[in-house]
Amino acid sequence: MAGIPLYFVDLQDDLDDFGFEDYGPDCDSMRITAFLDIPGQDNLTPLARLEKYAFSDNIFNRQIIARGLLDVFRDFSSNEEDFLTVMEIVVRLSEDAEPTVRTELMEQIPPIAIFLQESRPKFPTAFFEYLMPIVVRYLTDVNNQVRKAGQEALLILLEQDLISQSDIENKVCPILLDLSAPDSDDEYKVEAVNIICKMASMLSRTTVEHMLLPRFCELCSDGKLFQVRKICAANFGDICNAVGQEATERLLIPKFFELCSDSVWGMRKACAECFMAVSYTTSPEVRRSKLSPLFISLISDTCRWVRQAAFQSLGPFISTFANPSSAGLYIREDGTLSIRPSTQDMNSSITLTSSSTNAMLSSSQQPMEIKPEPATEEASAEVNTKLSVENINEESSNCCTSPGEDVSQLSQGDEVAADVTEVAKDNGFPGTNSELQSPEDLFNTFLYWRPPLPDISQDLELLQFKTEKHKDSCSGPCNNCVASSEIRKVLESLQEHMDDPDVQAQVQVLSAALRAAQFDSVGDYETKKMEESSGKLQNKTISDETAVSDATCKQVEEDSVSSLPSQDHVSDQSTTSTLKSTDSEEQHGGTTVPLKSEQENNPPFEDDKSKLQDIIPQPLLDQYLSMTDPARAQTVDTEIAKHCAYSLPGVALTLGRQNWHCLKDTYETLASDVQWKVRRTLAFSIHELAVILGDQLTAADLVPIFNGFLKDLDEVRIGVLKHLYDFLKLLHADKRREYLYQLQEFVVTDNSRNWRFRYELAEQLILILELYNPNEVYDYLRHIALTLCSDKVSEVRWISFKLVVAILQKFYANNANALGLNFINELVVRFRHCSKWVGRQAFAFICQAVVEEECMPVEQFVEHLLPSLLSLASDPVPNVRVLLAKALRQTLLEKAYFKSVGNPHLEAAEETILALQSDRDQDVSFFATLKLKQANMDNTTLEKQT
Repeated sequence: MAGIPLYFVDLQDDLDDFGFEDYGPDCDSMRITAFLDIPGQDNLTPLARLEKYAFSDNIFNRQIIARGLLDVFRDFSSNEEDFLTVMEIVVRLSEDAEPTVRTELMEQIPPIAIFLQESRPKFPTAFFEYLMPIVVRYLTDVNNQVRKAGQEALLILLEQDLISQSDIENKVCPILLDLSAPDSDDEYKVEAVNIICKMASMLSRTTVEHMLLPRFCELCSDGKLFQVRKICAANFGDICNAVGQEATERLLIPKFFELCSDSVWGMRKACAECFMAVSYTTSPEVRRSKLSPLFISLISDTCRWVRQAAFQSLGPFISTFANPSSAGLYIREDGTLSIRPSTQDMNSSITLTSSSTNAMLSSSQQPMEIKPEPATEEASAEVNTKLSVENINEESSNCCTSPGEDVSQLSQGDEVAADVTEVAKDNGFPGTNSELQSPEDLFNTFLYWRPPLPDISQDLELLQFKTEKHKDSCSGPCNNCVASSEIRKVLESLQEHMDDPDVQAQVQVLSAALRAAQFDSVGDYETKKMEESSGKLQNKTISDETAVSDATCKQVEEDSVSSLPSQDHVSDQSTTSTLKSTDSEEQHGGTTVPLKSEQENNPPFEDDKSKLQDIIPQPLLDQYLSMTDPARAQTVDTEIAKHCAYSLPGVALTLGRQNWHCLKDTYETLASDVQWKVRRTLAFSIHELAVILGDQLTAADLVPIFNGFLKDLDEVRIGVLKHLYDFLKLLHADKRREYLYQLQEFVVTDNSRNWRFRYELAEQLILILELYNPNEVYDYLRHIALTLCSDKVSEVRWISFKLVVAILQKFYANNANALGLNFINELVVRFRHCSKWVGRQAFAFICQAVVEEECMPVEQFVEHLLPSLLSLASDPVPNVRVLLAKALRQTLLEKAYFKSVGNPHLEAAEETILALQSDRDQDVSFFATLKLKQANMDNTTLEKQT
């Protein structure tokens, strides 16, 4: 054995002799270190041979030994002395100068530790004395790949709970704190921060709070490396969850504010992405008073990518305000929503019965005091994960505020210290008390970090003074004429400042005042002339804003891309300074000119009163409703409407059915969106929304949209179809009956090759049978089932045969024997006497399924189906006779009815089996002879081979 060649160096043929010819990454049947057991010319024991090759001069020998350490421990773990010798070899091998050897060794540490824990009673001693020091030492290795392998091994060991608490506190945490120290090497610091954030969720709360949290807070303010702050921002939610509410609010929330105002837009974007996780850990008071204004600042950020991430997180963030108990719902253990009526819901339902419109209006005008409980906050996050968590990045809804109200200048800053019952007052609606606002609420340097804008209040005062002056000297139409002319002068003076969003907001207010003056004018000719002038001015405003938006968006994208090679998007403050999405633009949903018809039909503030609620801060809801505005798709994200649709069930659950009026218009806008992906998203979640809203609101508001989805593209219809049963069962019987005729429309698809659509239809019909009586099933669903049984795709046919059996079971379970007999006769005519062998084979399968499910009395079966089934023994096609043999041998003859002595039908069945056993086709005779248990085993084998 002394002449064993070095691996992959000299003689490959010699290696083949030792069993390495089949060795490869996918070879699981051979031990890597099998050569240690082969007797050779060196006369060494396997252990000595292991030591020889573990310290060979050839690198590949040492790599093979390191890669096969798990097999080595399996071979030598039975003997304590040999086990300790192997451990010492491992320790010496861990000091190998070759990085690839150390990497191979570290990759084997986790499986070795798991094996030792399962097989050795003294695992803690062996692991802590020999293997744990290697893992800790490799965290500071000079080679990057070795350190990476050590970090991955550490996380696996922590996840498997293989490291003791003392080792975590005395060995792991100290080395990570040293690596993340301010004077540490940059590369080591970044890696240490990453590993600290990842392991926080695996450690105890006490360990994280006392040992790692202080350092994490320091790293959040690291001014040297933006990569460190970015890692902290990306994992901020995990750290908050690890330390709990008290430490989060006391230490982490201030750091979160710093990161949200970081000069590098990547930090702010990362904060927006983890906002829901941070909010989930805080109290309702902090969530409402601190996090909500902070989120508004992110959603109004100058950087498009930050706004995009914020809008994506808006729905999940709103869902953290949810209190399912107040909404009359609770979450089951499987994560599904169920209805739990409360006294409040019962009262509201009575009110809805008398006058649903008045009830919605009164609920919006009279906010209720909601006291969320900590227990319900956990449920809210689960609801958001279940209902909202697949798309949150789209925009658009025609939810403009009335131009007569200057909500844009009040709502965002007012929410800092707002109480839940003061939402209506803080948004500047008529009759509110503006004296409650403090100076801090009116202006916040954090929310407005840009340079101050020009003050045009003097122009407005001058305008007001001139208007009052002319009011004294003029009368009637003259007052309106003078006021209109003065407003037009101010508007013309503001045109040169149209690149400023705040000026644009002022133009909106003045335009509304101009129109109001026009409406009061007596002269029709003068009114028409002023409307034309106002229209031209508004068109110019729109064109100017569009030009500015296009130019700034292009500049942001070009500058952000050009900054990538330097410092990973270090800062886009300078490159995006021209893109100013201010509060007024955000509050007005990104639109600048409201529709004239809305002004004429709706009094000022009436539309916004219908959007009032007291569950979440009103600015958050306003921003969410604005996601359906087409302007958002241009300035934020082209798919923002899809994200709005995805998170809508979670937002609806948060607001509760009593506040559905706030979301109704937005839902209808999304349902008619031109993008089929948006409608598809709603179609997949409409059944969940129906549970949230209840039967009355579902029938009034969701059923029309549901009907529209039924006639939509297949990509949208499949969303409705997958949950068709879940939606129909929530409707009243009379409403459900209306869909009986429409169900057959699902059989027709845009693409005939889309067989999975028809397969899903058959599966849903099996569930839907319980919703209708036997007569309705016979008149409507029977035709669909028979059509699907003749489908070109075999998968659709097989599931349809189960549907046929379920229909038979429905008839006989409800004592509709006459309908069952008619259906049986139709099956015999359509399938038993079918000219195609596929139909006759289907008849044999249906009969077998009928017997297995026992869906009809056996006396009825032997009288109406058995004779036709046995007649298939003379069928010319072997495939039909094979299925007949399976049905008789594996199902029919195993039933107790046919095993009873003296059964008149047993003799006919046995004669048919004997005839099939002597069939000229080998497969037919095989299955006719096969016993049940053996047949099941053979069928499993055949399926695997197929």
